[in-house]
Amino acid sequence: MQKNILIVLSVLVLLVVGGGSFYGGMIYSKSQRTMPNFGNGNFQGVRNGTNGNGAGGGMTSGEITAKDSNSITVKLPNSKGSKIIFFSSDTQITKSASGTSEDLANGVNVSIIGTANTDGSITAKSIQLMPTIHE
Repeated sequence: MQKNILIVLSVLVLLVVGGGSFYGGMIYSKSQRTMPNFGNGNFQGVRNGTNGNGAGGGMTSGEITAKDSNSITVKLPNSKGSKIIFFSSDTQITKSASGTSEDLANGVNVSIIGTANTDGSITAKSIQLMPTIHE
């Protein structure tokens, strides 16, 4: 009889310790999944794994397919459509050396960080010229 009680108590202790360990592990795991703070949250490509297609911000990259004096159209990778990117004289445009809006041309690959607009376009804060991507 005492042997059965000892077995039952041992099993209960193991269940309590195992359950507590599992719960603690879950809480620890959640604390490790926090995303870095990128200021105003306009890094949606980083935040949700998309290329500028989520809500709340603007980070995207792709190939320029059209340009006018204050905007470019960027074809997103893997045939995921395109984005209109607005820029101004305040937009930082960089490459291995500083760039200008003259460097924004069809066929150039770019990475954009900015603010998402309600119509799905992005107002650029920074445009990074990148080497050509061969898929």
